[in-house]
Amino acid sequence: MQVVKLSLKKANRIPIEADNINPDNFAGKTAEEIKVIPVWYGNGQCPLGDFFTIDVEGRDSVENTKLIFESDVSRVKRIGQNMTAGEIEINGNVDMHCGFGMKGGKIVINGNADSWLGCEMSGGEIILNGNASYYVGAGYRGESCGMRGGKITVNGNTKDYVGEHMCGGEILVKGDVGLLPAISNNGGKIIIEGKATMPASEMKNGTVIIKGEVFDLLPSYKEEGTEEVEGISYRKFTGDVNVGGKGILLIK
Repeated sequence: MQVVKLSLKKANRIPIEADNINPDNFAGKTAEEIKVIPVWYGNGQCPLGDFFTIDVEGRDSVENTKLIFESDVSRVKRIGQNMTAGEIEINGNVDMHCGFGMKGGKIVINGNADSWLGCEMSGGEIILNGNASYYVGAGYRGESCGMRGGKITVNGNTKDYVGEHMCGGEILVKGDVGLLPAISNNGGKIIIEGKATMPASEMKNGTVIIKGEVFDLLPSYKEEGTEEVEGISYRKFTGDVNVGGKGILLIK
């Protein structure tokens, strides 16, 4: 097992673009080798060691490499971008685009996450033990597909546009969500245990299950009786008929 511990030397006002910080790039490397990995800061690149104290225990494959952030990284973007294996643990808040394009492995965040958490991921798992901002598991503007696979669990609340343009995978939100969860969905599953407003607008495929209160249910859904999931009975709706959708919306 290889464990890489990172701690910010001081709080940074300008965001660090850390798309190179993932187990794929750290596996098998020494602390000195990791320190020289470049990250973007402002309009130029700087070595990672300029910002972080880095400690490495052991050397192993990417599957057996774990990164631990021991400080708040709420101004560090793109942690875990495109990672394929291994694990990242963040003991604090994290900035935007965490887990973007993730293909495998696991990210655990013991804090809050800014927007675009797990956007366009195709595999792996993200567990957020706090609240998320906008566009969890979504696609970037102009993309036809957001999340394609894997799983995101948010143990707190989220803001608007959860799973926008989602095509596969699963999102579980144990708290409330903001406006328009599952907008333009093309597949996958979203489970919301709290409140939701205007869910599943323009959904063509996929399943959305809402256990809490629903506000402003769209009139473009057809009610088709009830459906039982894990011993719980839900009202079943199909749509969005405005786009010829065949999605399933289950409301407790």
